[in-house]
Amino acid sequence: MNTAIILAGGTGTRMGIDRPKQFLMVQDKPIISYCFDIFQQHEEIDAIVVVVNDLWKDFVEENAAKYGVTKIKGYAPAGKTRQHSIYNGLKVIAQNVPDTDIVIVHDAARPLVSDEIISACIKGATDYDGAMPVITVKDTVYQSKDGEKIECLLKRSELFAGQAPESFKFQRYYQIHNEVSDEEIGATAGSSEIAYRHGMEIRMVKGSERNLKITTIEDLETFETILKGGN
Repeated sequence: MNTAIILAGGTGTRMGIDRPKQFLMVQDKPIISYCFDIFQQHEEIDAIVVVVNDLWKDFVEENAAKYGVTKIKGYAPAGKTRQHSIYNGLKVIAQNVPDTDIVIVHDAARPLVSDEIISACIKGATDYDGAMPVITVKDTVYQSKDGEKIECLLKRSELFAGQAPESFKFQRYYQIHNEVSDEEIGATAGSSEIAYRHGMEIRMVKGSERNLKITTIEDLETFETILKGGN
């Protein structure tokens, strides 16, 4: 059984708007609902758990009902960090969908993820311990500790930018979170980071430039353009 965690607890402060970006209306529909549509219709997704701030839970429930999202099996509160939110979602899965084999973690602010990427992540977590979509890095990347001088040259051909969703064998991923310190969970930047650190083999699968995360006003404009058929 495959269960998706949809992360919708972010505040969207970087966009300077009055509501979290995942709840912005685009063509009379909240961004999170575009994300729901994809996971609801995907044949390999059996259940969904939504992580959301209590202030927006009613909004999410109303829109899920409006657009016929029937796979939601529970809600989890947003945590103090992204990884804490994931942990909260894992706890709800353990309680409400305990026969889950693979968990797929996705951001509500990535409304253009494809069926192919989701399927590749599920297969990757079936064959390995987990999987994440990546795209190649196009620009030359330099490392600098002080932000003023170059201290390390990085080989671009060996660098990849991670996307979501990220998938994992549920029981092992959940066990790691149960065993590590709260500080380690809080210091984790990406879903696969904590898995890799604790010995899980994470497979890279092909991502897509189209699978953008809406973080800035420019990202929002790109999403709107794509919906209009302009890209």
